[in-house]
Amino acid sequence: MAVDLAQKAQNFTNRGRQALETGNYDLAVDMLLEAVSAAPDILETRKLLRAAQIANFRRNGKTGLGAKISCMLARNKVMGLVKKGAGDEAMAEAEKLLTMNPLDPDNIEAAVKAAEAAGKADHAAITIEAAYECSNKDPSLLERVATYYTMAKSWDKARDAYRKLSELKPGDQRVLGMLKNAEAQATMNSGWTETAGKKGGFQNLIANKEQAAKLDAANKAVVTGDDAELLIQEKIKQIEAEPKNMNARRALARIYIQGKRYYEAIDVLQKAIEVSGTMDPELDRMLSQTKVQYYDQQIAALREQGENEKADQMETEKNQFVFDDLAQRVERYPNDLHLRFELGKQYFTYGYYDDALTHLQLAQKSPKDRLWALYYLAMCFLNQGQTDMAVMQLETARDALPMMDDLKKKVVYQLGLCAESSGDLEKAYQYYKDVYSTDVGFEDLGDRMLAVSQALKAKQG
Repeated sequence: MAVDLAQKAQNFTNRGRQALETGNYDLAVDMLLEAVSAAPDILETRKLLRAAQIANFRRNGKTGLGAKISCMLARNKVMGLVKKGAGDEAMAEAEKLLTMNPLDPDNIEAAVKAAEAAGKADHAAITIEAAYECSNKDPSLLERVATYYTMAKSWDKARDAYRKLSELKPGDQRVLGMLKNAEAQATMNSGWTETAGKKGGFQNLIANKEQAAKLDAANKAVVTGDDAELLIQEKIKQIEAEPKNMNARRALARIYIQGKRYYEAIDVLQKAIEVSGTMDPELDRMLSQTKVQYYDQQIAALREQGENEKADQMETEKNQFVFDDLAQRVERYPNDLHLRFELGKQYFTYGYYDDALTHLQLAQKSPKDRLWALYYLAMCFLNQGQTDMAVMQLETARDALPMMDDLKKKVVYQLGLCAESSGDLEKAYQYYKDVYSTDVGFEDLGDRMLAVSQALKAKQG
C-alpha cells in the first residue's frame, strides 16, 4: 500500500510539475494537492505546490469580499484543528486555504501554525520562504516574515527582511530598532564578515587588537600556519567555556579540515555529536565527508610508498564505509531526498537494482537530483530487462534537459541503444547523431553510427 501511495504521489507530482512549467496553473495546483495528500511528508512536492498556488493566485486569484469571507471561514477551520492538536488534518485544510490566497498574511500564519502543530517545522519554513520571496510590496506580510525569522534566530534572513521593511516604511523608528537588533545578531553569528575587505574593517569594530587579529584570521577563506594555530587555540578555549556551542565545534573542525588534519577533525565532530545529544544532519554530513577525505589521504600515502595491495584493501574498506554510512543516515533522516539519491546510486553500482529503484523513485522528488535519478532509474530497468520502463524514464529526462550537457548525452545515447536493440535503426541513428553533433568522441558512438549506417544501407539495398 505504501509503495502504491508513493507511486501515486510521484505520478501526480510529475503531472503537476509539467503543468506548472507550461503555465497551466489551475491543473498544477490540482495535481500537486493530490500528490501532497498521497505523500504529505515529501518536502519538495509541497514546495512545488506553493509555487503553483502563488502563480495561480497572481493570475486568477479573487480578492473581493466574498473571497475574504471564504478565507476567514477556512482559517477558522484550520485554527480549530490546530487547537485540537490535529496537526496533519490542519495542514491538509491549510493547503486548501493557501490555494484561495497564498499571500495573505493571516492565511500564511494559519498554515505555519498547522505545520508546527504537525511537528513539521521544515514544511512551515517553506510557507515562510514563499511569502518572503513574494512580499516586496506588502509591509504587513514582510513584517510577519521578519518576525518568524527572528523567532527562529535566523538572523541573516531576519535582517534582510527588516531592511526591505525599512525601505517600505522609511523613518519608522520601531522597524529601525528591530533592524539594528537583527544586524547586530547577524554580525555576531557571522564573525563580523560584513566588514571583510574594508579598510581597517575589524580594527574599526573593536579596540582589542588581539581579538582583531583573531577575527582577521577567521575571515580568511583558507586558514594556514600561525593563523590556523591562533584560531584553533581560540576555538578550543571557546569550547571549554561553552561545551554545547556547536558553532565553535564546527568551526574548529573546518579549520582542521582546511589543514588536511582530518583525524583531528573527525575527533572534534564525533565529540560534537556526542555532546549535542540530538540528531544533527549537518554534523553527520561533515563527519561522513571528513572520514572519506581521511580514507583518501591514507590511500594516497600508501600508493606513494608503493604499498598498492594495502591501498587496494583500504579502498575496499572506504567503499564499504560509504555504503554503510549512507544506509545509516537514510534511516536517521528518511526525508532527506539527496541521501536517498546517493544510496540509490550505491545500490545500482553493486547491482542491487530493486533496492536502488526504491530509493531513486523517492529521489525523483528532489529538484536537484530529479534528472539524474531518472537516468539511474532507467539504467536499473535496463539491467532488469524492462526496456519499456527504461525508455519512459529516459524520455522524461531528455524532454526536461534543454542543453546537450553530460547528462543529456548519456540519456540520448541510452535511448539510441534501446532503439537499436529493438530493431528501430533509423531512430537509433537519429539519437546517435544528436549526441555526435555535440561530442564526436562520446563512448563508442563513432563505431555504433558506422555499424547502424551500414545496416540501414544493407536493409535498403
